[in-house]
Amino acid sequence: MNDPSLAVAIRAARNAAAVIQDAARDLKRLPASSRQCDEIVVAAEAEAATSIAASLFSAFPDHAILNEEGNLRDERNPEASWRWIVDPIDGTRNFAHGYPYYAISLALMHGSDLTHAIVFDPVRDELFTAAKARGTQLNGVQLRVSACTHLSEALVGTVFPTRRSSKLPAYAARLNSLMSRCAGIRRAGACALDLAYVAAGRLDGFWVMSLKSWDVAAGALLVSEAGGRVGDFAGGTDFLKTDEVIAATPGIFVALREAITAS
Repeated sequence: MNDPSLAVAIRAARNAAAVIQDAARDLKRLPASSRQCDEIVVAAEAEAATSIAASLFSAFPDHAILNEEGNLRDERNPEASWRWIVDPIDGTRNFAHGYPYYAISLALMHGSDLTHAIVFDPVRDELFTAAKARGTQLNGVQLRVSACTHLSEALVGTVFPTRRSSKLPAYAARLNSLMSRCAGIRRAGACALDLAYVAAGRLDGFWVMSLKSWDVAAGALLVSEAGGRVGDFAGGTDFLKTDEVIAATPGIFVALREAITAS
């Protein structure tokens, strides 16, 4: 996919991946519970975020960036119509424990429209990309969501709320209801990568009750450009401003939403 914005984002993601993978090698020598491990993770995330910002601002100095740490440059570009939404390590806890399921996530918005997306899995060297009205690709190969049409046959991904979240009781009830209606539920711990798997047809659906925009923005465009549907629990499309999202192949989207909201 020949696109200048994607080219810059890919370069930014790969530069950040070099930082993250260096840190991953250091983490292998330490127990996950050690204080030094925490310090390495925090430093790696900050360095990766800084590296991404440097790449993006070098190419697009008038853009703004929002990441998990907050606004990096919005105060300099308060009226910027182009905004990057960045998660330097999606699946931070997985990364800290050496669990090989984490990714780098970048999305570009123009106004309220998602226009470009990158989700890069450095462990498997899988690069998911999307541009509005131009489809979704994995390492240059076009993707489509699965052809699943029955919820009873669907493999569905999810992300649990944190153990201190007030949403946990409601989530547990919905999870219990859904478990009896679908073929299986997977919780791998990296929202953007889960959404990329929906786009690739590896998962048939995905749902979450406690997200932030940097968790879902890139993955949402991957799914929609691969022919899937993305919305909130009410069926609307303003999911970046809520804390809930459903993404699925069109054949099960309604059934998945009804199953989740029935409890």
